[in-house]
Amino acid sequence: MVKAKEQSIAIRKAGLGYNGKAILDDVDLEIAPGDVVCLLGQNGAGKTTLFRTMLGFIAPVHGSVTLSGREVSRLSPREIACIVSYVPQSYAMPFAYSVSDVVLFGRSVHLGLFSSPGARDRHVAAECLDLLEISHLAARPFNELSGGERQMVIIARALAQEARFMILDEPASNLDYGNQVRVIRKVRELAGRNIGILMATHHPDHAFMAASRVAVLSGGKLSHDGSPEAMLTPETLRSLYGVEVQVFDTPQNGHASRRVCAPVVE
Repeated sequence: MVKAKEQSIAIRKAGLGYNGKAILDDVDLEIAPGDVVCLLGQNGAGKTTLFRTMLGFIAPVHGSVTLSGREVSRLSPREIACIVSYVPQSYAMPFAYSVSDVVLFGRSVHLGLFSSPGARDRHVAAECLDLLEISHLAARPFNELSGGERQMVIIARALAQEARFMILDEPASNLDYGNQVRVIRKVRELAGRNIGILMATHHPDHAFMAASRVAVLSGGKLSHDGSPEAMLTPETLRSLYGVEVQVFDTPQNGHASRRVCAPVVE
């Protein structure tokens, strides 16, 4: 049997930063397949530093960062990409690639230096388009899509890597409300496929919609690693964002109520 730690992303007692100086200290975080960990924090709190360390772009100042039981520092970029994929806030293509080609780029981590995508690679890319319900966009130029459509395509490209984990950096930040809901629903569906997800957001409601756990970056620490219901309290949100917030339950058309939050407008 494979040990749980060998199936997870794990950061242990780590200091994260640059040039030997930690801007985040004593970081402990573990993400297993099927987890959705929602990361909240003000701008400048250190989310980018955390992501860059997990993706192997910078080394931890101290402590350990492991992907599937192996130190990230001992993994090649290709090995890292086979374990964890990354979805940025926004993405633009320099050329007029089609949507199907953009998603196919996700297969590059499985190809040799001079190899071309084969039948299986194209099949996987097509499956990812279908899963995200955007197969009808396959022939469209990526740069002509709406913001919501582009974000779905980039998630499909990350999914095509067939990595066990996915990091999403504010995937719904530039989207209208309807597209935000669609993206968050897809995040929940991907977790149901046993993909571990770390998702940064500035919207606590996204955590109530999709997350199994919430982690908060504040004051150089990663804290409050618990369920959304336990961690997203008015006190925590006031401390994090400096505004009064109400947290309450709302009925859901005959289903169990869902917790939401709203700022107090005086």
